[in-house]
Order: sequence, then C-alpha cells, then structure tokens
Amino acid sequence: PLTSDGAISKGTYAFVSLGCPKNLVDSEKMLGTLSLDGYSLVSEADGADFVIVNTCGFIEQSRIESKAVIQEMLDLKLAGRTKGVIVAGCLPERVGGSLLDEMPGIDHLVGVFGRDEITKVADRLLGQQTEQRTLFRPAPIKAMNDQARLRITPDHFAYLKISEGCDRTCTFCAIPKMRGKHITKPIEMIIAEAKELVADGVRELIVVAQDTTYYGLDLYGKVRLTELLWQLDQVDGLDWIRLMYLYPINFSDELIETIAGSERILPYLDMPLQHINDTMLKRMQRRVNRDQTVELVHKLRDRIPNLVLRTTFITGFPGETDEQFEELKEFVSDSKFERMGVFTYSLEPGTPAEKLADHLPEEVKNARRDELMELQQQIAFDFADTLVGYELDVLIDSETDEPGVFIGRTFADAPDIDGSVYVEADGIEPGDIAPVVIAARQDYDLLGVLSGIEDFEEQER
Repeated sequence: PLTSDGAISKGTYAFVSLGCPKNLVDSEKMLGTLSLDGYSLVSEADGADFVIVNTCGFIEQSRIESKAVIQEMLDLKLAGRTKGVIVAGCLPERVGGSLLDEMPGIDHLVGVFGRDEITKVADRLLGQQTEQRTLFRPAPIKAMNDQARLRITPDHFAYLKISEGCDRTCTFCAIPKMRGKHITKPIEMIIAEAKELVADGVRELIVVAQDTTYYGLDLYGKVRLTELLWQLDQVDGLDWIRLMYLYPINFSDELIETIAGSERILPYLDMPLQHINDTMLKRMQRRVNRDQTVELVHKLRDRIPNLVLRTTFITGFPGETDEQFEELKEFVSDSKFERMGVFTYSLEPGTPAEKLADHLPEEVKNARRDELMELQQQIAFDFADTLVGYELDVLIDSETDEPGVFIGRTFADAPDIDGSVYVEADGIEPGDIAPVVIAARQDYDLLGVLSGIEDFEEQER
C-alpha cells in the first residue's frame, strides 16, 4: 500500500481512541507521528497489519470498556485477521506490565508519556522483536508538543490541550498517578498550534486540560490563563473558543472580564464542582467550600452575559448522608445549571478515598444519581425552551441520513456531551456557522430552520 503522498507504506494500522478529549489529543498526535513515519491508517481493524487501542483508565467502568475493546482486537488477531495489538494510554500507565499477565495476547504496551515513540513500537511489532514489550517513560518536565496531529475530529473543530497532569489532590481521583504533575505548555507553543489548526480549517477551538484555571503556575510562577486567552482571542480565522475543565479556584476578576469582553470566547464554562456540602468537599479535598462556590457562581452569572454553565457532581461519596445529598439537590435546584452531568462515586484503588470509612452501597449511589439527573432534566428542558423563537448561530457538524437535515451546535453545546440542533436547510454544509431560528425543543435537542439564507451565502463567500 501507498501513503497519502504516494510513498510505499511501512504497513497499515487501525486505531481506536477511548476516553476524554485530552486522550483524544494524544491519539491524534500518535496518528500524526505514524503518518509522518510512513504508516497508513485504515478504517477497519479487520485486515490491518496491526491495531492500536489508546485506552482510558480513569474509573472502573472505563477500564472495563477498554478491556472489552482490547479483547475484541485480540480475537481478531487470534483469527489471523491482524498481526498484532498495541495498547497505549492511561490503562497501561495505571496498571503497568500486569496487563500483559491478564491479557497475554497483547503485543506491546505504551504508557501515556511514550506516545511520541509509537513508531518505534510499531517497527518492533512488524519486525517481530518481542524481547521488549513495554514502553513506559517518566512524566516529562517540559510540556509535550501536540503539533502535527492527524485529527479525527471533524475538520471544523479541534481540542487544544494547554497543559498535562494535575497538582490537585482530590481524594477520589487517580489522574495524577496516570498523568503526573501539572506541566504547563508555553503560551507561544499553544498559539503556534492554534494557528496551525486554524490553517487546517478549524473554526472552534475547545481548550482542555486536567485543571485549566491552574494554567501557568508551574512554568511562570503565576497563573497566566488570562494572558493565554487574550492571545488566543487574537488568532485570525478562529470563530469560537470554548473553555472546559475550569477548576473553581483561580477565577480572578481579570479572567472573568477577559471571558466576558472577548470576541471569540463563548459564554460557556465547564466547571466541575463535584459537591456543595462543606463536609463532603473537605473529604474530597477540593480546597473550596460552599460559600466560595455559591459566590463564584453568582459572580460569573452577573458578569458574563448569556452565560451557560456546565458542571458535574459525584453522588454516593463515602460518608454522604441523606441530609448532605438533600443539600446538593437544593443547590442544583437553586443554581439552575444549564448543563450538568452526574457520576456515581467509583472506588479507585490507590486513592485516599479508598481508605475512608462509610462506603455506600451501589444501589444508593445509583438512586441518588438518578434523582439528581431527574431534577436536572427539567432545568435543562426549561433552559432549552427559553431559546425557542430566537435566532442563534449554529456550527454545523454533519448532515443526517435525511437529505437537507443537518446536525449542529449552538454556543451552549460542547461536542459529544451536550445537545444538538437539527436544522432543515439547503445550501449549507458541515463547518458552516449558520443563522438558525430555533423552532422547537425535542427532549434535550432543538429543532431549527435556516434564517436569512441570502445574507448567509454572501457572508460565507
């Protein structure tokens, strides 16, 4: 087979990317590295020379999903329909070489920080060099460069990872064990990457990190997210900047003013809170209390027009009482978060929360999650109803199987986690930002029709 530039290919491979957007960036970097080195990506694992699975190891459910995908690929190998299976990312980083004992059919393991050496591993696999089956590297002291990615998101949006790792010590979380300490990517490196992505057709950049509001502290001695955002806001050709994973600490007045006054930063903030009860927050080691959280939510709402807040909560953390859960419900009811997700507490081996007393039964965790989500559902529906009748810019993501019906997103919707807008229209295509009149709500999604088609076509030209 030939590579995209007509050279002889070193081999074909299929790729499965699991987990969060930060992991997706790692996947795209590996894809870019393999492509530059002469390997050809194919869409089907069946018949490929080898398969790479970039795994998630965050919580038990993620690990179960990762192992199921690995097993599926090992079954293909056993049937002679692929030569090998490489497992990369957070799962091997978390459990180490024991994964080879558990699933001996795996050919090679690559830890999170071995991603830039993925071609060496592919070369070893196809060269049948089996004496070294693991590649683990220590967490780097400088940020890794994410440029020259082969993106698997649609052409018009991309994730922009601004740092790696995390210095927080939340008792429920194993991410620092997998991803290391917080490492800030220099501003100039991020801006160069943003410009490269925009030149590649990106209109929406989704800023991600383990802890976005911590940005800069380790590298510059102070938080510099405001300065980074100001520079990103100047990047020509970019339409939308969306901010994710904002820890509720380090929200300075200057940062809020920058978000509120920018041209391209959307009034959409993803700020995981996890709980509101002071005892729970202390046991979780969140280093923020109820009063500070309530004050921040009010301040953000007061100062950022049309703000959409997304958050996540954990139900059933060890020791959570009925009264503490009722306090959380009341807070959700009062705060009216436009977007919200709820996770049940997952007991993670090696985390401080493992040693806490009063772990709750799964049925209690699940019941509380369902109760909280039921409460949130009406809040989300009520918010969506307020959009009906308005004209909003919608970024078109794809066309449906039904001709003339497209799926897109408003400023209030991040890809893959929030709702969608179904748009009936002619003369638009994925990647367009189209003016759409919202006609109705359908559960969490919206239905709309294109507005001002003549003006839109002139503008897009």
